[in-house]
Amino acid sequence: MKGTPSSTGGNPPAAAGAGQRLGPPLPDELRDAGERLSHEELREQQLARLRSTLKHAYDNVELYRKKFDAAGVRPEDCRKLEDLARFPFTTKADLRDTYPFGMFAVPMEDVRRIHASSGTTGRPTVVGYTDNDISMWADVFARSIRAAGGRPGHKVHNSYGYGLFTGGLGAHYGAERAGCTVIPASGGMTARQVQIIQDFKPEIILVTPSYMLTLLDEFERQGIDPRSSSLKIGIFGAEPWTEAMRREIEERMDIHAVDIYGLSEVIGPGVAQECVDTKDGLHIWEDHFFPEIVDPISGESLPDGAEGELTFTSLTKEALPIIRYRTRDLTRLLPGTARAPFRRMQKVTGRCDDMIILRGVNLFPSQIEEIVLRTPGVAPHFQLELTRRGRMDHLTVRVEARPDTAPERRESAAAEIAKSVKDGVGVTVAVDIVDPETLMRSIGKIKRIVDNRG
Repeated sequence: MKGTPSSTGGNPPAAAGAGQRLGPPLPDELRDAGERLSHEELREQQLARLRSTLKHAYDNVELYRKKFDAAGVRPEDCRKLEDLARFPFTTKADLRDTYPFGMFAVPMEDVRRIHASSGTTGRPTVVGYTDNDISMWADVFARSIRAAGGRPGHKVHNSYGYGLFTGGLGAHYGAERAGCTVIPASGGMTARQVQIIQDFKPEIILVTPSYMLTLLDEFERQGIDPRSSSLKIGIFGAEPWTEAMRREIEERMDIHAVDIYGLSEVIGPGVAQECVDTKDGLHIWEDHFFPEIVDPISGESLPDGAEGELTFTSLTKEALPIIRYRTRDLTRLLPGTARAPFRRMQKVTGRCDDMIILRGVNLFPSQIEEIVLRTPGVAPHFQLELTRRGRMDHLTVRVEARPDTAPERRESAAAEIAKSVKDGVGVTVAVDIVDPETLMRSIGKIKRIVDNRG
């Protein structure tokens, strides 16, 4: 790989599996106060901030006051971190039911910015930020950039969308806070983005992994070897992606591909970050966001190491404190490594609400992605279409062929994918290998599932 931006010369670190160091660790002088906390100091800070957040939410948000009262708990009942499990969850439905500003805990004159989700599946979820919220967000995103290998003076090509979506502005302010030079490319105009990367020569790109694949295709369409670009690190988030996609991007682009996590209801991108020197999961910035893992069906708390649904409680947010927010993301909590004492979350590869139940079998798009990415002759662009035939649900996997794939190879690739799904997942699907560049390309979060069951 190209040298890690944090290196000062010599041979670049070799590609490695999870847990093996890939480059020099972050120098102590670049670690902020939160990264210097001991485990005991972190726990003490978390409890103090948690108790303050619970009181702030109860005193200023009607929904939380009603929820706490109904559950028979008050903020002062939280005497240790484990007591948080006694408090009620917050869901996306709560934010939609209080649309637009019913969850705000400060007067509107103290709100400096508003973001919102797309609202494609109902009312959008609306979040607000005070001056302190925006500053904290920039701090944790800057911390994430440093963990990814970014350093002051690096140029950052920001392809996250600007606007109501939290990605663009969150990344922008964070990169500036990290001392980087921001290129606010936003999404779209793919050919021009390639030109900008070639001309401005950024070291870092911030983008969704699916749009990174689109950019890679455009490099190659223009006859440019992506591995020759100036980019050394890609920070990818806003949607689940697999280890197979990481390998695809790293091999085609010759960069380090690292994961960033966040969601607007919690703050935006920058809640957790994968470190370039280990690539072994995302360290959660637990001095600001307290994680739990719960059973997605019963809601019971699960111990570290168990897989379940991730929930977050904010510890320092003012405008919209969030208590035990159910993210729908499936992962597990692991001990910290490169950024101890912060715990790690395993890379998210599926969501409770992305799960397809097909004739009694649970299936996630990430399982199909793993199969597609290891099948020769096909591109990493696919879509899942659900239809109904009589009383039975039917799934068709549509996958793009690579431009040089012969017709007979398309047939064998379709058969290989169908067999791998049957053997690995346990369900029969149809596979349709389509012409290159016929599936909709992503300029943000990709829509993997098309449900035409009526």
